Amino acid sequence: MAYFEEQGGVPCGFTRQNSGNSISLDFEPDTEYQFVEQLEERYKCAFCHSVLHNPHQTGCGHRFCHHCILSLRELDAVPLCPVDKEVIKSQEDHLQHCLFQPVQCPNENCREPVLRQDLKEHLSAYCQFREEKCLYCKKDVVVINLQNHEENLCPDYPVSCPNKCLQIIPRTEVDEHLAVCPEAEQDCPFKHYGCTVKDKRGNLQEHERSALQDHMLLVLEKNFQLEEQISDLYKSLEQKESKIQQLAETVKKFEKEFKQFAQLFGKNGSFLSNMQVLASHIDKSAWLEVQVRQLLQMANQQQSKFDLRSLVEAVDTVKQKITLLEANDQRLVVLEGETNKHDAHINIHKAQLNKNEERFKLLESACYNGKLIWKVTDYKLKKKEALDGHTVSIFSQPFYTSRCGYRLCARAYLNGDGSGKGTHLSLYFVVMRGEFDSLLQWPFRQRVTLMLLDQSGKKNHIMETFKADPNSSSFKRPDGEMNIASGCPRFVAHSTLENAKGNYIKDDTLFLKVAVDLTDLEDL
Repeated sequence: MAYFEEQGGVPCGFTRQNSGNSISLDFEPDTEYQFVEQLEERYKCAFCHSVLHNPHQTGCGHRFCHHCILSLRELDAVPLCPVDKEVIKSQEDHLQHCLFQPVQCPNENCREPVLRQDLKEHLSAYCQFREEKCLYCKKDVVVINLQNHEENLCPDYPVSCPNKCLQIIPRTEVDEHLAVCPEAEQDCPFKHYGCTVKDKRGNLQEHERSALQDHMLLVLEKNFQLEEQISDLYKSLEQKESKIQQLAETVKKFEKEFKQFAQLFGKNGSFLSNMQVLASHIDKSAWLEVQVRQLLQMANQQQSKFDLRSLVEAVDTVKQKITLLEANDQRLVVLEGETNKHDAHINIHKAQLNKNEERFKLLESACYNGKLIWKVTDYKLKKKEALDGHTVSIFSQPFYTSRCGYRLCARAYLNGDGSGKGTHLSLYFVVMRGEFDSLLQWPFRQRVTLMLLDQSGKKNHIMETFKADPNSSSFKRPDGEMNIASGCPRFVAHSTLENAKGNYIKDDTLFLKVAVDLTDLEDL
């Protein structure tokens, strides 16, 4: 059973953050106890004025033995607190708004039971089914699906180039990048002239420079082939001109015959027969005229089709491009490629450095001897945030009982919690999930001391000590990130902590200490 001890063995107050009827102190009813020092009033029952047995705290903040509470209810149907005459409500009424009552998470796929006072924090920080904005596309995504969303679905998630060019680009811009990626394969620009090389875009410029002579030979060979085709076309054109000449001679012959027929028509023969002969010659003359026109038109088309001016212009363009390639500054190209590679390496190193920096901060601040010195800065600001309900509690960095020991931390409510709300600083001890839990002994059974350190050097520290209750769920092996906290809701009064003559706050900073007794603790 959990109990508190101060130096010298004097018992002191302890309230578990989720206390219930199953929690009691190590005192038996109807038994006389002798204390080294006078027992403080806060450890006495407000009804029987003896040391508290199985203590219960009312809504007005006063403590009673369990059997004394039952006696008050038997004396009066509406029991009143004998100190301030406040009505003592039944447990059923209290559970409707009790901050320590377990309630289910409202997220449909979670339903994890948490304390009512921790529900808001659970919904904002711990629930795996809460929604958070994706860091890249800013869409709301359920936390448990966030990694899959980023790695497979997020359009703005940075991905590596498929061609492994070291560029990191948003997923939606991959196609645009591939169009200019130096690692993408591409045909040589002289493929039209017969070059069969296919290489990475970044290597093709070097290929064009190194294969300049080969490309010139391919262009000249192509030019030679075109010249042969033009020569063949000229020969065909000459044949067409020869045929035209022959047709022209045939026309002259027909004209001569026509004159002869005309003379014959004038001398003899009937008018009808002469007209028929004339019509026949006219038809032949028209046919010949059409043939001549078609041949002339064909000759003009052939001459236009095989005009060498376009070929000469193409060859000149190729020569100009080759000249520009020879004059190109190789150093600029090399420097540009090196710059891109350096930028990619720098981005990778920056991301790794950020991860290492976070890890080093945790390693630098971590203690492995079962002791934590917690420096709480900006006390006034953090207390105001707690008072306004923005951040009601704060957690310390983790500390450990050994390199492979229990993982622990402290939790503080600067504006108080439970019976200490608004009047005290509440301080709790938390057992967290660690890497080596499967090798450790459970439940956690060590003695724990909570301290507020005096900054004057006089060592007037305020401290509370308790031994872990093995029956409490606060000290079992954690199922989640951390167990329910246990400690003192009224650890130190604000009037004591913030006293101008006191030495507990200097430069808006206070120091809290948690020490775990490592006696009988097995070392792995």
